[in-house]
Amino acid sequence: MAEKNANTVLTYKDRPLRRKGNLIYYGSMSDKYIIMLQIMETKKVKDLDVASKVSVQLQLTDPDIKSRDRVVKKTEKNSLYAAMDVASVWLERSLANSN
Repeated sequence: MAEKNANTVLTYKDRPLRRKGNLIYYGSMSDKYIIMLQIMETKKVKDLDVASKVSVQLQLTDPDIKSRDRVVKKTEKNSLYAAMDVASVWLERSLANSN
């Protein structure tokens, strides 16, 4: 049986993904921007809960800014796949323009 390493970091397009409950953070806190995905609704597909409504927010990582003022862009998508697609484009473009 294979052992799971607790220190293994899940990535998407070479950027880290962290999950806490229904929140998924995409990107690194050491960068200027990060994406927060919030699963708002799920539906059952066979035995699995599948996200059917996902909020996507591009946020600044500056800790000196109030949390509501950190949001740069936001949208809602009907699947996690669509949300991750938008998230990766927003994050890539924002980080490229911030240098």
